[in-house]
Amino acid sequence: MTAVEADAGRLKGEADEPGWEVDPDDEWGVAVIATVGRQLKLRREAVGMRAAEFGTAVGYSEDMVYKIEGGKRIPRQDYLVRADEVLGAGGLIAATWEDVKRVRYPKKVRELAKLEGQAVEIGVYESISINGLLQTPDHARALFESWQPAYSPDEVERLVAARTARQSVFERSPAPSLSFVQEEATLRRPVGGTMVWRQQLERLLEVGRLRNVRLQVMPTSSEAHPGLNGRIEVLKFGDGTAAGRSDGAFNGRPTTDPKQIRILELRYGTIRAQALPPRESLAFIEQLLGET
Repeated sequence: MTAVEADAGRLKGEADEPGWEVDPDDEWGVAVIATVGRQLKLRREAVGMRAAEFGTAVGYSEDMVYKIEGGKRIPRQDYLVRADEVLGAGGLIAATWEDVKRVRYPKKVRELAKLEGQAVEIGVYESISINGLLQTPDHARALFESWQPAYSPDEVERLVAARTARQSVFERSPAPSLSFVQEEATLRRPVGGTMVWRQQLERLLEVGRLRNVRLQVMPTSSEAHPGLNGRIEVLKFGDGTAAGRSDGAFNGRPTTDPKQIRILELRYGTIRAQALPPRESLAFIEQLLGET
C-alpha cells in the first residue's frame, strides 16, 4: 500500500502496524472488534467527517480507517485516544481499549497468558527451545521466521507481541514463584545469530537473578531423566488447584486431574534434582557468554 502524505506527516498504513489483523477463527475477538469499529463509524458519520478527512486528523490512511471501522483491523490504543479527541466523544471511544486489549492477542495465547497470570507457582522444563516466558523479542522473531509453512510478516509480529506480553508475569505483585529448567542444547543454539544469541543469554542471567525465579540448566552430560519426551509445565493457583501439561503424557493435552498433576510434579521434581543448582546454572550461562 502506498503511504499517504499529509501536512501532519506520513499517515500510518498496514505496513506500519504489522500483527494487528483480526483472527477470523476468534469469534469473541471478531465480535469485539466489529462492535468497536461500528461505533467509530457511527460517530464519524454523525459529525459529518469523511473517512479520508478523519484519517488525516488521527494520523492514519483512509484505507486503515475503513478496515478498522469494518472490523478487519484491531485499533491500537493511540488510535482510539486520538479518535476520541477528534470526534469529541468525551472518553467513550478511548474507553473501548479496555475491551480491545482483551482480544489483542491470538485466542490460544490469551488462554495460556490467563492461566500464567493467575498462577502463584509456575514450573517449566524445556528441551527444544528457550521457554517463551524467557525469550527476547528478537529471539522469538527468529524462531517464528524459521517456521514452516512460513508465517506472513504480519503474523510474525503478532506472535512476537503476544509472546512478549506474556512476560508481564514477571511484573506481578505479589510475585509468583517461577522455576525453569532448560536443556543445555537450548542455550547453545545461536538462534537469530551471534548478537541475538548473546542478548538472549544476557536476558536469562537477568531473569535468573530475580528473587522469585529459579533458573536451572540440565547438562547434556546428564543421565536419562523424565523430561526426555519433551516439555513439562505445572501451574499452581491460590485456591489449591493446579493445571499442567507434558509432551510425553496425556496426549500432550492440558490436565487438571489431581492424579495426573501428581505425576507431572514427580517428573518435574526429578528433573530439577538432576539439573545444575541455580547458582551453578548462572555461572554456566556466564561461561557460555564468555565463549561467544
